[in-house]
Amino acid sequence: MYFSLLWNAFAALPEVEAIALGGSRAGENYDEKSDYDLYIYCTGIPHESVRERILKTCCRYMEIGNFFWELEDDCTLKDGTDIDVLYRNMGDFSQTVRSVVEEHIAYNGYTTCMWHNLLHSRILYDKNGELENLQNKYQIPYPDDLRNNIIRKNLHLLTGNLPSYDTQIKKALERKDMISVNHRTAAFLESYFDIIFAMNKLTHPGEKRMVQYAKEQAAILPANFEKNLDRLFENMFVDSEKMLQTLGEIITELKKLLSVESIFC
Repeated sequence: MYFSLLWNAFAALPEVEAIALGGSRAGENYDEKSDYDLYIYCTGIPHESVRERILKTCCRYMEIGNFFWELEDDCTLKDGTDIDVLYRNMGDFSQTVRSVVEEHIAYNGYTTCMWHNLLHSRILYDKNGELENLQNKYQIPYPDDLRNNIIRKNLHLLTGNLPSYDTQIKKALERKDMISVNHRTAAFLESYFDIIFAMNKLTHPGEKRMVQYAKEQAAILPANFEKNLDRLFENMFVDSEKMLQTLGEIITELKKLLSVESIFC
């Protein structure tokens, strides 16, 4: 009830063009504890006081104007369900997706997340049909050039260059700089999964449940995919030699798969 009241109140604002529900709530894989990811597409961000007035009617807790990734209000509805309300400019969002899908620009991990978000969001309100048109426009096969660019860029980040992540992790382990080890390992995995999803021509689902998504959706995975990830985490802060050995195995199995599948790398 409170969720419906909230998004309908936002839909009444003149600057709001479209509203979409993302995350697990947009599909069937959620439970009563799953939070809401609500995307407000607008020509201009509604004033903070206007947002607060709307949120107060439906929320028992509010954090207004967080900007960790995108501008968002993070709240708890009066029924106890958490909700993240994110505000986007439609034109900027469209250009972000276009740069990836049409211009084939690759990033350091998470390259196709916004494309995935667009395709898998459930439209709740669409004043002029612009968001639906954008969804339909990008319901296209995964471009080969995009796949190749993601693999090339992120494989060079994993290994083979002086600043590659495996080299940085080795140096951090030698210095016993565990914070750096943690940071560079996270970056290594960002690029690793970007390659995994690209080689399977899957859009990137974001930072949650990546292993599960890969196991369920990917047609091809490196040998010992999950086993090597488990070993990596088991040894990360325990045994430096075993951690580096596992990193090497992860890279080796990935390169084998890329070679067998005749995928550009």
